[in-house]
Amino acid sequence: MVEAEIQKAGNRVEAVIGSGFAKSLECCDYFVWYKENSAKLFDCAVGNPPFIRYQNFPEPSRSHAMTVLVSLGMKPNKLTNIWVPFVASATSQLKPGGRLAMVIPAELLQVSYASQLREFLTRQFDLIEILACNEMIFENAEQEVVLLLADGKTQKAKGDHSCRIDLIEEQNIADLLPRIQNTDRNNDDAKIVHHDKEKWLKYFLSSSEILLMRELRTAERITSLRSHAAVDIGVVTGKNEFFVLSKEQVQQYGLEKYALPLVGRSSQLKGADLTKQEWVALVQGGQRMYLFYVNQAANGSLSQAAKVYIKRGEALHFHSNYKCSIRDPWYIVPSVWSPDCFLFRQIYDFPRIVKNSVKATSTDTIHRMRCKKSADLVASNAYTHLTAASAEIEGRSYGGGVLELEPSESEKLLFPKQLHEALPLKDIDKLIRSGQLQRVLDENDRLVLMNGIGLSKKDCAMLKNIWTKMRDRRRSRRRFSRTVEPGNEGLFHVA
Repeated sequence: MVEAEIQKAGNRVEAVIGSGFAKSLECCDYFVWYKENSAKLFDCAVGNPPFIRYQNFPEPSRSHAMTVLVSLGMKPNKLTNIWVPFVASATSQLKPGGRLAMVIPAELLQVSYASQLREFLTRQFDLIEILACNEMIFENAEQEVVLLLADGKTQKAKGDHSCRIDLIEEQNIADLLPRIQNTDRNNDDAKIVHHDKEKWLKYFLSSSEILLMRELRTAERITSLRSHAAVDIGVVTGKNEFFVLSKEQVQQYGLEKYALPLVGRSSQLKGADLTKQEWVALVQGGQRMYLFYVNQAANGSLSQAAKVYIKRGEALHFHSNYKCSIRDPWYIVPSVWSPDCFLFRQIYDFPRIVKNSVKATSTDTIHRMRCKKSADLVASNAYTHLTAASAEIEGRSYGGGVLELEPSESEKLLFPKQLHEALPLKDIDKLIRSGQLQRVLDENDRLVLMNGIGLSKKDCAMLKNIWTKMRDRRRSRRRFSRTVEPGNEGLFHVA
C-alpha cells in the first residue's frame, strides 16, 4: 500500500517540480526520511497528513512512525492515529521562530490519544491558532477537520505550557477563507493555556466561560459524578443477533429459564425512570428486551432447549465472532449485572441518567451505573446546566452531531458535592416525556445550583449558554455525516 501511495505522490511531485514551485523534492517513506534527516531544520512546515488508524497502517512504516513519537518523549498506543507523528515530527524540525500549518482532524481538540500532542505543541510554540468551520470543508468527508497554525517555535523550560491559543470559528467556508488569508488576526479574546491536560474543545468558549468552568472544577461544593456513582459499559454480547431476544423468540426456543430483562437501545428509554410497566409494554410491542444468559454455575445442567439453541448458534458460526471466540464457553456472556441507573453513551441533547426500576441489564450501547447513594437523588441532581455543560467538554463528537461519553469521561461530569433536593424524579420523568427538558434544567438550576450550591443567577446563565453553544455546534454538523452506531465506530476514528 505504501509503495503504491508513494508512486501516486511521485506523479504529483513531478507536476509540482514542473510548475517551478519547488527546487528539490523527495518522494519516499516520510518516517524513514525523518530518521536520517531529523537534524535538518526548516523555517516552516506545511502539510495535510494522512488520517489512518493505527491498525490500518502497515509495517514497517507504522513502527517507524511510533519510534518518532518515542524519540520526542511521547508514549504512543494502539489508538494513536498516524497524523499525530506527522505533526510532531514536523514541529521538531522547525528553526527557532518557525511556523507550522497543518490540515488535521478536529480530534486534536478532544481525543485522549492526542493529549500528549496537545501538551507537546504548547511547549513548542508561543501562539497556536485553530481555524474551524461548522460546514464540512471537504465534500463527502466523514471527518471534521481544522486548520492548525502555530507560530514562534521556541525552547521553553520543562513544564512551561504558556502558549496563547486562538480558536477562530466561522459558520461556512466562504467566511473562513478571509480569516485564513488575513495575517493580522488580533483576537481580543485570546485564551492562555494554563492546564495542558484539558481538552482544547474549551477554546470554543469565551475567556470568561473557560474561567468559570475551571473554577467550578475545583470549587469546594462541586465534585464529579465519580463521587456519587461508578460508571461501566453495558454487556458486550459479541453477537446481539443471538443473545438479544424478543418474548416471541424466548417462547419459540423454550428459553424462559435463561431470559433476563434487558434494555438494548437508548431509544427504549423515554423518560428519567424505566418502570416495570413501561418495560412490559416494550416487550408486548415485540421489541427485543431479553438477554440469553447462562450462569457459569448452571452450565453443567443446561436444558435440552438451551443446548439446541446453542447448537443453532454454532451452525450459524456465531461462536466464531471475535468476542465470542475468546470466551470459554463462547455462549456465557461475562459481567452481567443490573445497574441502579442507565447513562446514555451517545447523546443528542443531554447526558441523560435513567433510574432502572425494572432491574434490567443493558447492552454496551448504554452505560450502567452503580450509585453510592440514593439512585433517585443521583439521577435528579444530574439534570442541571452544570452537568450539561461539563458533558460537552468531557465528551467527544465525530462529525455526526452525536456526543459520546466513555465511562471514564462520564465519571468526570460535574455534580454538586452534597446532593440536594431537586425536582422529584417522577416529575422530571413526566416533564421529559412531554418534551420539557429545558423546564427541568431551569428549575433544577434554581433548586440545586443556586439554592443548594450557591451559584449566582449569572453563573447559571453562563452554564446554560456554554451547553447551548457547544450542543448546537456539534448538532449543526449532523446533516453532513452519518450517525455513529455501535460497531461502526471505526468510520469515525474513535479514540
